[in-house]
Amino acid sequence: MTPARVILIASLLMVCPSQARAQAGPGCGPANVTFDVSTSKKYSLPAMQPGKALVYLFQDDVKYGARPRPTTRFAIDGTWIGATHANSFIYAFVDAGDHDVCANWQSHVTGLGYIGPKRSTAATHFTAEAGKSYYFRARDIAYTNGREIVSEPEVVLARLNSDEAQVIMGSFSLSSSHPKK
Repeated sequence: MTPARVILIASLLMVCPSQARAQAGPGCGPANVTFDVSTSKKYSLPAMQPGKALVYLFQDDVKYGARPRPTTRFAIDGTWIGATHANSFIYAFVDAGDHDVCANWQSHVTGLGYIGPKRSTAATHFTAEAGKSYYFRARDIAYTNGREIVSEPEVVLARLNSDEAQVIMGSFSLSSSHPKK
């Protein structure tokens, strides 16, 4: 790294230290927060809360060909709301209005040893209306040929329609998580 680049990075960290170090993308929470996660196939879905929108966040590892699979934490508007692991989901209530959603692998352990380049954060934006439900899928992707990586690992965050979300919900577990101490 050139001396000029080191100075530039150091300057940016001094100008906006919390932004540069705490967020990995729009809508993400502080980088130092990690979660313990458990999942259950037995769950009931929440009833709508008056004046709120309901957001479901899925971690889909169908296209992730390595072990261990990443734990994905989700944030809305800069606050982590929880984490998922291996084909599971969480949900949260939000106020009506504009929101940023972030999905981020909480660890560099992805089952691929040294993986080189990767895209471990994804983000999107949406406008919520009270009384409606919204569905987002963080699809973890990594292809191997059994011994070598044949694609760069990445997480891709996309909005789902309610029909596809219902299909996924039928085979996924509900995650519960709490911040590690």
